[in-house]
Amino acid sequence: MTTRLIPLALIALTAAPLLPPAALANPQLAQQAPRPKPARSAPPASDMPAPETPAKAPAPEAPAMNGLAGPYLAARQAVLGNDYPSAADYFLQALTQDDTDPFLQDSALLSLISAGEMERAGALSVTMAEQGRATELAQLMRRSELARAGRWQDLVNAIDSTPPNAGDQALGDTPGGPVLMDKMLRAWALLGAGNARQALSAFEELGKVRGARSMVNYHLALAKATVGDYEGAEKLLADPQTGAHLLGVIARAQILSQLERNKDAIAMLEAVPGFAEEPQLVALRDRMRAGETLPFDSIKSPADGMAQVFLTFASALSSGDEPDPLALIYARLASYLSPQLGEAHLLNAQLLQDFGQFDLAEAEFDALRDLGDMRPVAELARIDALSRADRLNDAEKAALALTAEHPELAQGWIALGDLLRQQDKFSQAIPAYDKALSLIGPKGGTARWFPLYARGIALERSGQFAKAETDFREALKLRPDSAQVLNYLGYSLVDRNEKLDEALRLIQRAVDLRPDDGYILDSLAWVYYRLGRYPQAVAPMERAVSAMASDPLVNDHMGDIYWMVGRHREAEIQWHRALSLKPATEAAANRIRAKLDRGLDAVLAEEKAKGGTPPEPVPAPPATDKP
Repeated sequence: MTTRLIPLALIALTAAPLLPPAALANPQLAQQAPRPKPARSAPPASDMPAPETPAKAPAPEAPAMNGLAGPYLAARQAVLGNDYPSAADYFLQALTQDDTDPFLQDSALLSLISAGEMERAGALSVTMAEQGRATELAQLMRRSELARAGRWQDLVNAIDSTPPNAGDQALGDTPGGPVLMDKMLRAWALLGAGNARQALSAFEELGKVRGARSMVNYHLALAKATVGDYEGAEKLLADPQTGAHLLGVIARAQILSQLERNKDAIAMLEAVPGFAEEPQLVALRDRMRAGETLPFDSIKSPADGMAQVFLTFASALSSGDEPDPLALIYARLASYLSPQLGEAHLLNAQLLQDFGQFDLAEAEFDALRDLGDMRPVAELARIDALSRADRLNDAEKAALALTAEHPELAQGWIALGDLLRQQDKFSQAIPAYDKALSLIGPKGGTARWFPLYARGIALERSGQFAKAETDFREALKLRPDSAQVLNYLGYSLVDRNEKLDEALRLIQRAVDLRPDDGYILDSLAWVYYRLGRYPQAVAPMERAVSAMASDPLVNDHMGDIYWMVGRHREAEIQWHRALSLKPATEAAANRIRAKLDRGLDAVLAEEKAKGGTPPEPVPAPPATDKP
């Protein structure tokens, strides 16, 4: 089995039995809801198999609790919630009771680096080394400090003096292993020490490691370019497995320009998918069009090369459904070694979002903006993070800033429209979607379907159903199997008591596509209700309630259907539950109270006498219900 570096504290905090009370062992505290992630744009790991999760090492003994219980248990609580700054403070507080305990030291170091408190982490790593207790994590931190100080020969010596089997795991030359990482760091350190030939030979030898060729060749290309071998560097980066990522494309453009091949560089840039949405690439193209020869500054020092080594490994460890906590450690080290490396700040921000640390993520986005690197992909990720943290005002301001900075970017206007829609500002959302659709253009194909669907929702909620219906039907032409659009159009027709047979067909198709979607099951049950086919409505509505037990409208609908099939007591239970879940409007709550007081038959008769049934609100899908 392939193994890789796992900090002592990380093993202990995940493998050791919990000492605090049962409340601290609640696994929900450590869980994060999965979500789609923005694409990473780090150096390549394309032919690297995902690093395997090692068998858990025996957990080190936790420190004795003599005077440590309070800060230690508080630190463990913070770790479970990914609250890295608090965890670091509490572990450091515990160290005041015993400043030689390796468990507490490594735990504090892990938390400090995760929180981005690199100066304090560096000082602690020095202490651990002086005490002869330098763990693998402390060694990595020390190597980063030597690189920042330009002490390249000392760094080479430190790596060379590390025993092959040092640390807590048996390690080897594997694509996910720290021995490979150490040797790549050593190659860059050799270059810093003035041993260019040895450095290049070291990279070439590492390229023979199974599964690591394209990753190592990328760094070999950067090293060749650093010493002026632009022809050799360009040949390596021309391989899509090596250079087909944002940093590789930028480096190759600079190298081609140094070779007086601006036309080739421009053609290469313009062929990149999504080129127009990457301001960095557009700016490089424009500079070369103006006759400028680009400098090669992708790597300004060997420390930048080391930073990209850390970034490569961080990217590999963050690529799964659940990012590895070690990915954040490597990404933090990358940005520490190369503060100008925007990709490291972006990856830090994305990982911190994944771990639910939105304030720490915001600091990384601030760092990107301070670099003048307001990339749309970064800003869109930031807007998403602010939205999920319920900071809707801040998210809206960020979306407005993005549309002001990049008014040509359709995705920015869609994000703004989604945020406004999420806040029930439907009439304000419509112009944002109008702008997005105008930018995409009538020949935009399937790129038009989501903004059409979203604008249709905003129009329907603004009382403009005729226009909304046009958008929904146009979206269906582009995506005939879009369950979201089928459901929303079908339910809207049911709500208006129009074209019920067509509505039933639309919703049945949506159910076929997404048979477990609570919103769609509610729609199917409700169209049966409106058609007077009450017994057929029971089963899908019960499934909808099972899927959306906390939705007041779905529970209210369940009550109405139970009433119509004679299950009056169960109907009252559902109405009571709907009331307890706080309906969207006071009018909806009053209608439920009336049904509980007089029964559904009496309420419907009263409404009919007043001129008809009041419209039912549509159970809204999530504001960002995208494919």
